[in-house]
Amino acid sequence: MSDASGEIARRVHDWLDSGVPALTGYSDGPPLIPPGSAASMARRQTERIAAITGGRVRLDGAQLLSERAAFTGSRRGGTLSAGGHCRLLPTADGWAAVSCARPDDPVLLGALVCGDVGDDPWPAVTDWLRTHTGAELAERAELLGLAAGPVDSVPAEVPQPLDVRPVAGLRVIDFSALWAGPLCAHLLGLAGARVIKVETPTRPDGARAGSPEFYRLLHGGHESVVLDPGDGGQRRALRELVTSADIVIEASRPRALLGFGLDAEEFVASGGTWVSITAHGRDSNRIGFGDDIAATAGLVACPDGNTPLFVGDAIADPLTGLTAAVLAMSAPADGAGHLWDIAMSGVVAATLGPGSATVPVDESTVAVPRRRTPIGTAPESGRDTFAVLTELGVRPG
Repeated sequence: MSDASGEIARRVHDWLDSGVPALTGYSDGPPLIPPGSAASMARRQTERIAAITGGRVRLDGAQLLSERAAFTGSRRGGTLSAGGHCRLLPTADGWAAVSCARPDDPVLLGALVCGDVGDDPWPAVTDWLRTHTGAELAERAELLGLAAGPVDSVPAEVPQPLDVRPVAGLRVIDFSALWAGPLCAHLLGLAGARVIKVETPTRPDGARAGSPEFYRLLHGGHESVVLDPGDGGQRRALRELVTSADIVIEASRPRALLGFGLDAEEFVASGGTWVSITAHGRDSNRIGFGDDIAATAGLVACPDGNTPLFVGDAIADPLTGLTAAVLAMSAPADGAGHLWDIAMSGVVAATLGPGSATVPVDESTVAVPRRRTPIGTAPESGRDTFAVLTELGVRPG
């Protein structure tokens, strides 16, 4: 077997074992092996983590790609995402992915189409897209703060790890939410880091309203702090908490955290590691979630050569979380700090290449999504605020 054919065989095997094909395709059609090598890349990342941790953390990255669906029971839906919040719709010049996951999104979609969309925005959005290009959608979505954009290709941008460093005993402050950042924090916690999750009173992690057991899986054994950056004393406490950290994980646009008085460059200059996860990079104002980011980066299944279908369940999230964890387990050899600018779209794009295609397979040949057993308990929001601040000698008021 040639090297090329061997690589294809490995890629197909990794996809079949990942659970992703079971989530890819029409609900009444066969599962599909997607294009690209996301499953193989994910498996390589967990192999790296196992090597870095001396075998302490042994997971299968390919299977992590579909793990959430094992908790939520999500199924493949073709042009409707497995989670049900994102749709692939035709535009005047192609296709687009549009998410409607947040309470305010229907209002924003109404602003997109310049009309009252009522309780169901999809008919009006579908009609609007048919007469507008993907570029027009992208421009308006950025202005409105909508997670939407054309199905296209984007540059593959994945930072490369530096020198391996152990994270056992390090303090991780996790500002992130949903899946990508929390998966990174979860993996660092498994490797022995102390993880402190930070939320604000008005913006708790939206994943708390999802599957309780999946939330417990990612946050079991962590601590929870809630601070209000609008309050002077709590803002100072927040800054002290970040100053005490070795690693910070966040998934916000830079201006948002600067508004909290937190400066990534200042933290890095003091020797810390700052992991910044965004939809399209720190220089972009576009937002996105796992499904629309993957589709707009070009990771779609296209069995008929024309209609794109969603691949897996928010696959950009676990791909990015794995990548971020590997990067956080590395640092400059001289002990200097480092800022990791991780664009989820770039991570997805790096899994795509020429010569890969969508392949229908028999249902009996694909693995179903598998769940791991959560360990420990996930803390109630703010449970550890007093204890953590007391340990730092900080009074929030």
